[in-house]
Amino acid sequence: MIDSHAHIYTTEFDDDRDQVVERALSVGIEKILLPNIDLESIAPMLATEARYPDVCHSMMGLHPCYVNDNIEHDLAIIRQWFNQHTFIAVGEIGIDLYWDKTYQQQQEFAFRTQLQWAKELNLPVVIHTRDSIDQTLEILEQEQDGTLRGVFHCFGGSLAQAEVINQLGFHLGLGGVSTFKNGGMDKVIPHLDLDFVILETDSPYLAPTPHRGKRNEPLFMELVAQRVADLRDMSLSEISQITSKNTKLLFNL
Repeated sequence: MIDSHAHIYTTEFDDDRDQVVERALSVGIEKILLPNIDLESIAPMLATEARYPDVCHSMMGLHPCYVNDNIEHDLAIIRQWFNQHTFIAVGEIGIDLYWDKTYQQQQEFAFRTQLQWAKELNLPVVIHTRDSIDQTLEILEQEQDGTLRGVFHCFGGSLAQAEVINQLGFHLGLGGVSTFKNGGMDKVIPHLDLDFVILETDSPYLAPTPHRGKRNEPLFMELVAQRVADLRDMSLSEISQITSKNTKLLFNL
């Protein structure tokens, strides 16, 4: 299995990061993909990748929750990093209208800018869409020139939205929300096109049932995979193989 989205470089893992990686490997997780958040997260992310070079692979991008009035300055620094290091994707980028809409215009500017980078660099994008799937789709429909590809991470939308996302050439990242009793994903997952599904944890956030509310870690991705397998009436190994193959193709691993 591959955990396609985990922030194991954050301070939540400073006391036991080695053990977290060992536990993941022990259940057959072979890769842990690391999305960037802001300027401060770059150093710990790259240090984590350097410590586990066969397991961890970094992305570079500016998360919408960290967009502010310094947007052009921050984007300029992040863009320079693509000239200094090899990254597997532009991410984590997108639009977040859940907490605060103050910087919605700046978020959209940052999102479009980073989509342009993805086209230039021929890299996939990892998209954050909290309370913003429809707005994000509108922008992607304008920007899609046939080369954009990527994943809507932490997907918790409707089947209709999933179908539009797939038609645009994008994958769906399924994580802890898929296991939540009232998350609604039990109605959606049975009908998804499995060619466009990848798995993730978003560690340390959104731990799956029965660990909900606790620190998430890549080890728990097995619970997500098992939930998807149960809803599809398939085996854990089948779901693991399909989603790992999709992830490797998407991120050119």
